[in-house]
Amino acid sequence: MMKNSISASKASLVFFLYQMISALDVPLDSKLLEELSQPPTITQQSPKDYIVDPRENIVIQCEAKGKPPPSFSWTRNGTHFDIDKDEQVTMKPNSGTLVINIMNGGKAEAYEGVYQCTARNERGAAISNNIVIRPSRSPLWTKEKLEPNQVREGDSLVLHCRPPVGLPPPIIFWMDNAFQRLPQSERVSQGLNGDLYFSNVQPEDTREDYICYARFNHTQTIQQKQPISVKVFSTKPVTERPPILLTPTGTTSNKVELRGNVLLLECIAAGLPTPVIRWIKEGGELPANRTFFENFKKTLKIIDVSEADSGNYKCIARNILGSTHHVISVTVKAAPYWITAPRNLVLSPGEDGTLICRANGNPKPSISWLANGVPIAIAPEDPSRKVDGDTIIFSAVQERSSAVYQCNASNEYGYLLANAFVNVLAEPPRILTPANKLYQVILDSPALIDCAYFGSPKPEIEWFKGVKGSILRGNEYVFHDNGTLEIPVAQKDSTGTYTCVARNELGKIQNEVQLEVKDPTMIIKQPEYKVIQRYGHVSFECIIKHDSTLIPTVIWLKDNDELPDDERFLVGKDNLTIMNVTDKDDGTYTCIVNTTLDSVSASAVLTVVAAPPTPAIIYARPNPPFDLELTGQLERSIELSWIPGDENNSPITSFVIEYEDGLHEPGVWHYQTEVPGSQTTVQLKLSPYVNYSFRVIAVNEIGRSQPSEPSEQYLTKSANPDENPSNVQGIGSEPDNLVITWESLKGFQSNGPGLQYKVSWRQKDVDDEWTSVVVANVSKYIVSGTPTFVPYEIKVQALNDLGYAPEPSEVIGHSGEDLPMVAPGNVQVHVINSTLAKVHWDPVPLKSVRGHLQGYKVYYWKVQSLSRRSKRHIEKKILTFRGNKTFGMLPGLEPYSSYKLNVRVVNGKGEGPASPDRVFKTPEGVPSSPSFLKITNPTLDSLTLEWGSPTHPNGVLISYILKFQPINNTHELGPLVEIRIPANESSLILKNLNYSTRYKFYFNAQTSVGSGSQITEEAVTIMDEVQPLYPRIRNVTTAAAETYANISWEYEGPDHANFYVEYGVAGSKEDWKKEIVNGSRSFFVLKGLTPGTAYKVRVGAEGLSGFRSSEDVFETGPAMASRQVDIATQGWFIGLMCAVALLILILLIVCFIRRNKGGKYPVKEKEDAHADPEIQPMKEDDGTFGEYRSLESDAEDHKPLKKGSRTPSDRTVKKEDSDDSLVDYGEGVNGQFNEDGSFIGQYSGKKEKEPAEGNESSEAPSPVNAMNSFV
Repeated sequence: MMKNSISASKASLVFFLYQMISALDVPLDSKLLEELSQPPTITQQSPKDYIVDPRENIVIQCEAKGKPPPSFSWTRNGTHFDIDKDEQVTMKPNSGTLVINIMNGGKAEAYEGVYQCTARNERGAAISNNIVIRPSRSPLWTKEKLEPNQVREGDSLVLHCRPPVGLPPPIIFWMDNAFQRLPQSERVSQGLNGDLYFSNVQPEDTREDYICYARFNHTQTIQQKQPISVKVFSTKPVTERPPILLTPTGTTSNKVELRGNVLLLECIAAGLPTPVIRWIKEGGELPANRTFFENFKKTLKIIDVSEADSGNYKCIARNILGSTHHVISVTVKAAPYWITAPRNLVLSPGEDGTLICRANGNPKPSISWLANGVPIAIAPEDPSRKVDGDTIIFSAVQERSSAVYQCNASNEYGYLLANAFVNVLAEPPRILTPANKLYQVILDSPALIDCAYFGSPKPEIEWFKGVKGSILRGNEYVFHDNGTLEIPVAQKDSTGTYTCVARNELGKIQNEVQLEVKDPTMIIKQPEYKVIQRYGHVSFECIIKHDSTLIPTVIWLKDNDELPDDERFLVGKDNLTIMNVTDKDDGTYTCIVNTTLDSVSASAVLTVVAAPPTPAIIYARPNPPFDLELTGQLERSIELSWIPGDENNSPITSFVIEYEDGLHEPGVWHYQTEVPGSQTTVQLKLSPYVNYSFRVIAVNEIGRSQPSEPSEQYLTKSANPDENPSNVQGIGSEPDNLVITWESLKGFQSNGPGLQYKVSWRQKDVDDEWTSVVVANVSKYIVSGTPTFVPYEIKVQALNDLGYAPEPSEVIGHSGEDLPMVAPGNVQVHVINSTLAKVHWDPVPLKSVRGHLQGYKVYYWKVQSLSRRSKRHIEKKILTFRGNKTFGMLPGLEPYSSYKLNVRVVNGKGEGPASPDRVFKTPEGVPSSPSFLKITNPTLDSLTLEWGSPTHPNGVLISYILKFQPINNTHELGPLVEIRIPANESSLILKNLNYSTRYKFYFNAQTSVGSGSQITEEAVTIMDEVQPLYPRIRNVTTAAAETYANISWEYEGPDHANFYVEYGVAGSKEDWKKEIVNGSRSFFVLKGLTPGTAYKVRVGAEGLSGFRSSEDVFETGPAMASRQVDIATQGWFIGLMCAVALLILILLIVCFIRRNKGGKYPVKEKEDAHADPEIQPMKEDDGTFGEYRSLESDAEDHKPLKKGSRTPSDRTVKKEDSDDSLVDYGEGVNGQFNEDGSFIGQYSGKKEKEPAEGNESSEAPSPVNAMNSFV
């Protein structure tokens, strides 16, 4: 029970910690930090394990900060270290760093030990880590007599290094007498322990200068082992050996590594041929991105190991004679590491806070706390402090609670020490942002105004605009926790002075800053795409408009890089000109305009083309006009004249005159007028208080010229405004105000400086005087304290320093609306039918609407169904009737149901109160169709019908109506029988039916209103009581060809069934394709199939719902290059054969004549005596001719072709068909001709008539085979 209560208290304590007030954040302001009291903080210290060079002075660092500055002291090996008593030890001024003078007689070994620094001031004490000082050591190699190594070729060899033990351990490498590193490979390599391993020795390994070197980095010394001699003697033959492991030994070993370190595993094997090493992790994969193989894959390296890398790692050494392996069981432990390190707390008196120290490790580290360097158990008590394991809880702290706490997390592999102070401060507010700081932003961009502050307790921040402005609130501002005020979209009226006020219980302070909103920089004339001929010149424009107080800089780039350093590139004020354009000038040119607040850019492409080969008339845009002159200056008009530029072979059709208002919109050009191309002067109308400049653009059929240079400026005199603001409106935003808005005059419409507006209003139909107010150049004014929704007469008049504009016209507006006060009365419902009702109501008095009447809303909902008496989820429906309508129709009601409704009036503000709910009921309607109809248990003369009640009865069911009639084999309908069934029945057995007859059933439900929609079904009585006949299709078989398949089946069931075949690609989710079978056939041919494709198929019968065969799967044959046809029946082939026969006859006649002329001679005897090497017999195994055969063997081979055999289309004979014998083609070797046309058959000594006997057969030879014999 005690343990449970402790656990419960801890759980509640943890919950309490999450509820506590967060500590103060101290801004990183150097001036503030110098003024605030602060406990010490260690800022720099030497590493925990500090190995020093024994030849140099020892510097043990300890730096700390605090207010007041801390003092320092040291312990050595746990006791106070009095540096004043040791003349070799000094401490740096204003620091805790120790300097131990070794170079003037001190010995580093005398200062070995564990050091710890303490930094202390009046608010606490911070301590450093335990710093272990050890001097580095680089001992000499012990002298030993090394015997020469005599090794047989192919054996393994290990040369041991055994370096002296140094601090830190040395780096090992092998070199020769010439200080050249010994080459290493898969066969020869250095192990992690420094030994040199030979998997097998070779004669080239013989040498006397294998030298192991040890480099000690701290002392920058290298120690050398005595040279080792190796002599390799050869024995023939060299015996190959399977792999054995040189290191590690045995089949298993263990290794422990710490988290975050590098894991190195090594396997080096002997064997001949040299074994190859492979690494795997049993039961897992080697970690990706952290695994590396070194030393020719003999070393597995895993960086930044974690507990997940624990497991068994297997190295496998393999060569052609076998393999061996070794399993290394790796356990990853962990020195302590932080989960949550304690953080400094700055608290106000009376506040709460926590210090949390959470660490992890393997094994789990223990947590201990110290206060000002003293174990917390023996430290002075603090009633505001409570220790709970890894957490210290502070409640209602006071200034005396300030201290530095140390958290120590340790296990057998190391420790962590962290300092965290608790600083209790009572400070009045301070604002760190400089006074009168100026912020500048671009129009429509966010503005962030800083108010960096500090105070304890944490001050509250408020913002005001202007010196005596009201506090800023609302959605147009964002107030950040650090005191910053954000204006998401800065406007011109955002300009002004902003005051930040910070206050807490100890005081109050304020600071003023300035905000200026600048106009954005714009490129009003962007560079345009240009195509220019080689050696011409081109100009890109970049005309900008910017805020007058910002200084823009314009930079031109080519292909996003600086312009070439070439005098041909001329950068003007608002253009870039390139003279003598060459092909390398092709590219993209970008104009970039920068100010201190914004940047804009625009680009254009220049394409350089070759000049035309022959001169031609060039039609181009005209050159710009020039010599613009202003004459006849008057207050409201002036005359402009100019000289046209070159027409460029296309007459000028018109001139466009543009003007610039340098006073209100500098850099922006506006259209003024357009005159015919024959005119070079124009009288221009002017407006007062405009600083005019003019330019002229010439236009021809090709296009517009570049603008001319601007004329001189002409400033017209000021005058009263000529016009008043437009679009004046009065609409209230709240029930007690009137918001008057208008569209302000443009800059040049002001006609003079000091543009303002006189806003006047009075309540309509009330004898009130006009109330007027003059406002600055804005577009809105809010009148407060108005009655709710009353009409007002409104007018807005422009004025400037010279006077008023003409009297403005009046408009009617209304003050703000409020929600309606009264609900519609006398709500009546008239039910028209079971799904439609009409609702009436009396209109509410217009005064009670208190706004613009928008209409009425009718809310109605179904309460319950009168037939089921079961309530359901209420879903309200809304119908809106616009205007002053007093009735409406409610469609889509459910029959025989109870409904409620109410009516509300709607204005621009919202809805008024609802009228009292009216209840109405809809009458009964016809029901929906029964939910299902099943026909089961067919017998010779009966069927059983089962059904479900309608989903929507729409009233009280009084009965069901069943109608049925027989259907004969020709689908003709018999007499109709009708039966009425009580409403409480759900099944019926129909008797006295005809056997083996199909019936069609029509079934519906009925209320007092009438019959609902019907559901139909068909069923068949059985033919035989003992063995009822159920229709079925079975034994579906397919015979597939390349693009078609023959489908056949067996059918059992009623006669005259209409079948259909469904098919599709096997495994596809596509819909089945359907083919109708004509008549009552039991087979069908599917055509148009894809060759080499698997299909699924099934057969069904029309009229039998859900009745079809099981699926069958077949595959079409592969596509053939061409169909093989019996060409013996083709006309062209018969003609070809006749031609071939005629040619053979002619050849026979020629041969006979030449034979008679030359006589016979014994060729065979000559061949036997002088065998021609070029006439070689072919062998059967490679398709060449075999040895000459005897007459008996020839006679055996002279067999006719098998009936129906065909030669492949490529005219090759397969071995299984022909047995590689030409005799099968009808002639054998005797069918060949020699060089002079005589038959080679003579060579065998056969009689003249024997060749004819070779064609003897009971069947006629195939014409294809005959053709192949002579080809």
